[in-house]
Amino acid sequence: MRQKASPPTPLLTAILLMLAPLAGLLTWAVYSGALHGGLALAAGIAALTGAVQILRTYRRDANAVTDYAARLAETDEPLAPAGTPPALKALAATIGRLHRVGLRRAESVRMQLDADEAVIDALPAPLLLMDADRQVVRANQTARELFGDKIVDRDLASSLRTPAVLEAVDSVLRGGASRIIEFTLPVPVERSFEAQVKPFQRLVQEPDPSLLDGEIEEEPAPRPPTVARMAILTLHDVTAARRSEQMRADFIANASHELRTPLSSLLGFIETLRGPARDDPEAQDRFLAIMHDQASRMTRLVNDLLSLSRIELDEHMPPNGRVDVVEELENVIAALQLKAAERRIRLRMEAPEDLPPVVGDEDQLTQVFQNLVSNAIKYTREDTDVTVSVALADGAAVGFTGLPAPGAAAKDKRVGRGGTAMVSVSVRDRGDGIARTHLPRLTERFYRVDAARSRAMGGTGLGLAIVKHILNRHRGRLTIESEVGVGSAFTVYLPAEAPSPPRGEGRGEGETLRIVPKASAALPPHPNPLPRGERGYGGV
Repeated sequence: MRQKASPPTPLLTAILLMLAPLAGLLTWAVYSGALHGGLALAAGIAALTGAVQILRTYRRDANAVTDYAARLAETDEPLAPAGTPPALKALAATIGRLHRVGLRRAESVRMQLDADEAVIDALPAPLLLMDADRQVVRANQTARELFGDKIVDRDLASSLRTPAVLEAVDSVLRGGASRIIEFTLPVPVERSFEAQVKPFQRLVQEPDPSLLDGEIEEEPAPRPPTVARMAILTLHDVTAARRSEQMRADFIANASHELRTPLSSLLGFIETLRGPARDDPEAQDRFLAIMHDQASRMTRLVNDLLSLSRIELDEHMPPNGRVDVVEELENVIAALQLKAAERRIRLRMEAPEDLPPVVGDEDQLTQVFQNLVSNAIKYTREDTDVTVSVALADGAAVGFTGLPAPGAAAKDKRVGRGGTAMVSVSVRDRGDGIARTHLPRLTERFYRVDAARSRAMGGTGLGLAIVKHILNRHRGRLTIESEVGVGSAFTVYLPAEAPSPPRGEGRGEGETLRIVPKASAALPPHPNPLPRGERGYGGV
């Protein structure tokens, strides 16, 4: 509601100073008989009408300028009021110039704020700004990608449920000093972060109620700004550094133990060759063959450790390639045929027609298939079969939930409910089997059910650990089913590539389908179950 302009006191005083002497003069003239009463009354009415007209003209022109100034707040270039004296036109023109200057300054400030916003969004580290109530006021692009767009205007605890971080934020908001905390986010892939919480204060100007109501006060009361206490939370991904530290610790604790035996053997044989066997060609050939085996074992161990280190560094970055599983399995089986033939083992593959490709890294998936088939060849009994079965499976059965595939045909069997179609690859052997107590630890580094047998076969204890980390990167699953005396079955589940939506439907340009896994509480039976008896299940 806009207030109308009222005549100023000086103008009212001037009109009264003109009317009062005139009224007195007319009254004296009537009483002295110099002027007829009717003429005196007409003169008084004329003077009063002129005064009222002056006030009306002032009020009209002032209201026109007031309305013009008010319209400037709603439109950039309103028309100047028409029919006003030159003085008021000059005033309106001056107000218009001031408004344009204000607009330019506001645009400059807006551009600066946009630039600051772009810089904050471009920061590689997630950054969150919380108010005194721990509500997230600002979140840069990296933080929204990590926690979701709904993190803004909500309590930090609704998106980040780490007690140590929440306690540090509360402490800083209460006036405490800066805090640095390390924590881990377990899903979708375990990542380590270093959280830095720092206090932040800024001046906040309270809004003027009269301006909020659209009113204009002649002399608005000054409102001093208030100090708002806030906190800035910055997250730094230290996953690579912590994994490197863990890798060094594992190497010292486990690799040194694994290397001790072959190194001792090499040193002993070297001393023998330089001493008693110096002139014995037959002993030299036998010892050199053993030394070659021990050196090869150390080489395999170092290569597996380096491979595992490279896989862990990229584990949090999902691949975006397209892999034909059947083709890769055919290549792996062809490469391992000679190794299988040495033990009279037959490699068989069962795969349906028209199987969809999977989303993944071709080299890493080849390594997964090669490790699983190679292990099956090592541990199955001689003169038996190793069967590799490929099938299309519903990911929900193993606790995998993907995003829906918009635009896909409802009758397309490749798309399960919620878009959870997965390709399963099962490697089944006919070996001695694995006891249930060992299943949960099979994917640990250097863990062996029979350490002596594994070393004798050239195993490093890292094959299944490599498989686990590759599947973590691919958002896949591994289930293990085994029965002592019958054999084992290792099944890999990989997200299938979603069918392309028809033209004009589905995702818009530039959008991608993202698979989001969920942890499973229980794992389903193997698609090709082992015959009879008790079975054990394990999975990652």
